[in-house]
Amino acid sequence: MTQLIDRTAIVTGASSGIGRAAALLFAERGARIVAVARRQDLLDSLIKEIEAAGGTAIAVAGDVRDESCSRDAVAVAIDRFGGLDIALNNAGTLGTLGPAVGLDIADWDDTIAVNLTSAFLAAKHQIRAMTERGRGSVIFTSSFVGYTVGLAGMAAYGASKAGVIGLAKVLAAEYGAQGIRVNALLPGGTDTPMGASVADTPEARSYVAGLHALKRIADPREIAHSALYLAGDDAGFVTGTAMLADGGVSISRA
Repeated sequence: MTQLIDRTAIVTGASSGIGRAAALLFAERGARIVAVARRQDLLDSLIKEIEAAGGTAIAVAGDVRDESCSRDAVAVAIDRFGGLDIALNNAGTLGTLGPAVGLDIADWDDTIAVNLTSAFLAAKHQIRAMTERGRGSVIFTSSFVGYTVGLAGMAAYGASKAGVIGLAKVLAAEYGAQGIRVNALLPGGTDTPMGASVADTPEARSYVAGLHALKRIADPREIAHSALYLAGDDAGFVTGTAMLADGGVSISRA
């Protein structure tokens, strides 16, 4: 069973969905958590839950589009816990959906900023801290959309998530010799507020579930367990990957 005892982990997008599930799971396995999201009230609730279970966590409220948010999260990890070992860069948005030719440039820019540029800004500061340790695991939450499947109406989302995979591969090549592993995690349909915004009726939810080989939607904790694997020592020789945890949506044709 993967343990993260005496490790410090930053988790972005920690207020709900996959990020929240991962923060809880990482803390359960011994990690000290720096939880990052915009909504202070939801972060406070998460911290209380982690601490009630005997874990250690601190909240950093901020917008991942702002470089100061990434800088502050790493500073907290260093000042409070002595350094940084793990980062799950999970914050993201679906953005504005619709045909690409009708997409406003402001909406495109915002989706790229939240999903891709923020991942770069986070990794930039996280990797600097990890080099002080001589090891580290950076994980980006990407998507099968834009990688194995193109979904109509998701031009900005698909482009941004594909860009995250490219970023992970380059960073893995640049910093592997310094003991830092970088991977992208690609979930399928997951029972999160973001997922529910697309599958917002029982019929839509059933349709999305049916796209997967497993014929269901993931629980966020299932995706968190995949992130846990990439974070821990069991994945010590895994870097530069785009790891699908997609319930077979990428290969299902039935």
